[in-house]
Formats: sequence, C-alpha cells, structure tokens
Amino acid sequence: MLAGAVAGLGFVVRERWAEVSPLVVGVAVGALLTNVGLIPVAARGGLQFASKKLLRIGIVLLGLRLSVKDAIHLGWPTGLVIVVVVVITFFGTQAIGRRLGLSPGLSLLVATGYSICGASAIAAMVPFADAEEEDVAYSLALVTLCGSLSIVVLPLIGHGLGFEAARFGRWVGGAVHDVGQTVATASAYGGGEKATVARTTAIVVKLTRVVMLAPIVGLTSVRHRRRIAAENAGAAVSSGLVTAKADPVKLPPIIPAFVLGFLAMIAVRATGWLSTGVLRTSRTVETWMLAMALVGLGAGVHVAKLRKVGGRPLLLGLIAWVLVAGISLIGTSLVRL
Repeated sequence: MLAGAVAGLGFVVRERWAEVSPLVVGVAVGALLTNVGLIPVAARGGLQFASKKLLRIGIVLLGLRLSVKDAIHLGWPTGLVIVVVVVITFFGTQAIGRRLGLSPGLSLLVATGYSICGASAIAAMVPFADAEEEDVAYSLALVTLCGSLSIVVLPLIGHGLGFEAARFGRWVGGAVHDVGQTVATASAYGGGEKATVARTTAIVVKLTRVVMLAPIVGLTSVRHRRRIAAENAGAAVSSGLVTAKADPVKLPPIIPAFVLGFLAMIAVRATGWLSTGVLRTSRTVETWMLAMALVGLGAGVHVAKLRKVGGRPLLLGLIAWVLVAGISLIGTSLVRL
C-alpha cells in the first residue's frame, strides 16, 4: 500500500511535468521517507516484495511496448547504429567508471541506464550488479539529470546543425535515456508537423533500443553466474571443503525468467492479437509495477553513504551522456550519408 501510494504520487507529478517519470519520483520519495524515519518496520517486507517481484512483472510487460514491424521499418543501417550505440556506451561507461575508481556495481548500473532505457534498465540490472542501494540511487539520479539536460541542449544543437525533423528524431531516440525524456526532447524541436515527425521517429528508435535490454541483461547474468561459481569454488578449496560428495552450489539461472518473459511479450505484440486498448492498459500497469519497485529500492538508500563517494559519479554521468549522444550523432550522420 505504501509503494502504491507513492507510485500514485508519481503519476500525479507526471501529469504536471511530463518529462518526470513516476519511477524517478518513486525512488526519490522512497529514499526521503527512509532517511527521515517515516517507514514503519511492518512495511519493510512489502517494500522488499515490490523491489523484487513487482520489478520483474514490470520488465516483462515492458516487452509489449515494442513493435517488431516498426523496428524492421527503420532499416538495417539504423538498426546497426542502435546496436553500436548501446555496445559502446555500455562497455565504455564501465571502463570510464573503473578509471575513476568507482565500484563495478555503480559503473554497471550507470552504463545500463545510459545505453538502454534509463530507470527501467537500471532496475532490471540491479539483481546482477552486486551494487549497494546507494549505487541505485546515484545511477537513477544521473540518468534523470542528463535526460533533463537533453530536453534543452539537444534541440539547440539540432537546430545549429540544421537537422530535419526525422534525422533529429533518430538522433534523440539513440541518445536520450528515458522514454518520457525522449518524447519531451523530440517535441521541443518545433511545433506542428515538425514536432510530430521528430517525436514519432524518436519513439520508434528508442523502443527498438529497448530490445537490447534482453541480450545485455542476459550477458551480465551469465557473467554473474560464472563469478559466483568461481568464488564458491575458490572458497571451498581454500577451506578444504572439496569432497567427492560435496553438494553442488546453487547458481542463478543462465537467462533470468523475467528476461524470457520480456522476449515472450515482444513476440505476443508481434502477433497483432492485442488491441490498442489492451496495449494502453499494459503500459499503465507496467509503469505502476516499476514505480512501486523503485519505491522499494529507494527505501534502502541512506544519504550518509552517498556523501562518501563524492562527485566522481556525477563526472561519470556527464561523460557517459556526452559519449552516448556523440556516438548516436556520428551514427545518424553515417546513415544519412
């Protein structure tokens, strides 16, 4: 009930400021409540349930947003640019994070949020990041900050470079993190038909980029599984517990069930069986589930721990923002040529 109430507040905020996601409101209010001591002990179990179970339901339903037909219509050159943008941003941000001395968990979450789809992707990656709750808060704050900056900065650059609406939409779809921020950025490029073309193109590119969530999370899950196996094997050897009758270590699945569900929902959407009304309802339910999950994650954030990290996460976020926007801009230019 607590998570649902905060998620409802997030929807109210979005009605007033369309670029603010209910997911961001969820984690911010969850963190605020826990740091001022307003979350009762009895609510902790429910918030943990939301941060785990409801999160997975939301990610599965996210698959219904993706239209295979629209993705194919973009053409293979644009599809290749999307893959390149995601791969370079994902691995490049993690490498930069290591150079800055940040934890692997924080670097992984920032890389996931910037390369794919902001808060939703960060939430999906949390189970495999070995990250602290504060890392989640930092990464969500960074994608929100830079996504908001994009709404102002990218249209100015687009006008300066003389981009037509469709080209600007392709750039925005590949460069901006959250879906809501993508819509706001594209809509800010002009009025009337120009804004419509930019917004429509940006949404298609953005949602096609979301497809990369499955392979990225799957790859990270496999690496996470191998790391757990290696650590357990090393611990067993060092403690002399390795015997012929030793029980096998329970490892996480190679591909998480919610990732398979996400792919299954993409396939269901591709059949054309679902009406517009059903798809609209699923988007609402998906956002509710993810917003409630982020309330649970936010409730584990403690401001005192955030202060210890300093300004390095902000530097990582700004560099990653320039990286994803720059790679998307280059790719968009090459496709045009």
